[in-house]
Amino acid sequence: MSIFEKIESEVRGYCRNWDTVFKTAKGAKLVDENGRTYLDFFAGAGALNYGHNHSLLQQRLVEHLTSDGVIHSLDMYTTAKRAFLETFEEIILKPRDLNYKVMFPGPTGTNAVEAALKLARKVTGRQNIVSFTNGYHGMTLGSLAITGNASKRAGAGLPLSHTTSMPFDGYLGEDIDTLKVLERYMRDTSSGVDKPAAFVLETVQGEGGINVASKEWLQGLAKLAKAHDVLLIVDDIQVGCGRTGKFFSFEEAGIKPDIVTLSKSISGFGLPFALTLFRPELDVWTPGEHNGTFRGFNLAFVTAAEALKLYWRDENLTDEVKRKATLTARRLTEIADLFPGLEAQVRGRGLVWAIEFNDPELAGRLAKACFAKGLLVETAGSSDQALKLLPPLTISEAELNAGLDIIAQAVAETVVTVEPATVNA
Repeated sequence: MSIFEKIESEVRGYCRNWDTVFKTAKGAKLVDENGRTYLDFFAGAGALNYGHNHSLLQQRLVEHLTSDGVIHSLDMYTTAKRAFLETFEEIILKPRDLNYKVMFPGPTGTNAVEAALKLARKVTGRQNIVSFTNGYHGMTLGSLAITGNASKRAGAGLPLSHTTSMPFDGYLGEDIDTLKVLERYMRDTSSGVDKPAAFVLETVQGEGGINVASKEWLQGLAKLAKAHDVLLIVDDIQVGCGRTGKFFSFEEAGIKPDIVTLSKSISGFGLPFALTLFRPELDVWTPGEHNGTFRGFNLAFVTAAEALKLYWRDENLTDEVKRKATLTARRLTEIADLFPGLEAQVRGRGLVWAIEFNDPELAGRLAKACFAKGLLVETAGSSDQALKLLPPLTISEAELNAGLDIIAQAVAETVVTVEPATVNA
């Protein structure tokens, strides 16, 4: 592996934790060049909700390539783009009574967020954006300004301004309603907080440690935004596309954001693809005012349309995710109960979960132990204090249980100083 260390930048990250060279992947498994198989509870940081190399999506991709289908088109019209837009409207927007215009801002999630911020400021004429503690929205300057993590913010090398951070649901403890805090700032013209163009949030904070906003908190935030003429932006890049069960993570709260960002699993195949969705009356762009060379990636149009047809015409995948969520919550809670001295907290929705410990360094040791046992699992949180589970939605229950078994074994073997609780037969 010397070529990586010799040529590749020191900025590389995940490869430092998973010290092997992967060669092939299928479903919920990766295989390295030595032939060892690993279960994948990482799923491309949420970009592979349907697993690696899904056979039908792969087939459609190959058909497009071998028929000389258009690959690169910027924002020109193509048959692949038309098919995606028609499918997205028919299967996703209309059944949910969502009237959104669709913008292709560029290939990645941070492109979608930058477009959302720019549009909110353009529409309202205001500069300030209210984001929330522990939120993560990307690594370019605009999205980084609304990201909470100090180490990521420090990489900007300059002040990150025109944003205000407010406490997320539960940030100040169970007894404090953080919406009342925000409302007080919004009502008081002497609070020092400029009236924002938008509130921006993840309904489940992924990189921030799997912090789950309650349905009531989300509903209250939507009402507050409307009352103060502030746009509501939901960043569904990591926890959309079925990750929490429903296609959009905000559906269960019954809210309709003004702007929504999607990326990661929207392509269905791990291809670069991002969308910014917004109410039609917000579409005040002039032609070419926001653009990008790779905003028309036709291969992603092809696989995205096929994934929507395959998984989102009915509730089967949503029901499947709910069943696996119940299984995952039960297994993680059993691990937490077995070692009460660790004071473990289990949090999550759908198939995005975390188990956090009183020792902030334990999650990193567990992730390393899991890798040694053949499981890829990452950490999350401000200090990487939580073990984060993000398996493909299509993972089999047998594979899911096998991965959870590895986590249980890793905890039992790593935590040698804590006596396990007595478990009744």
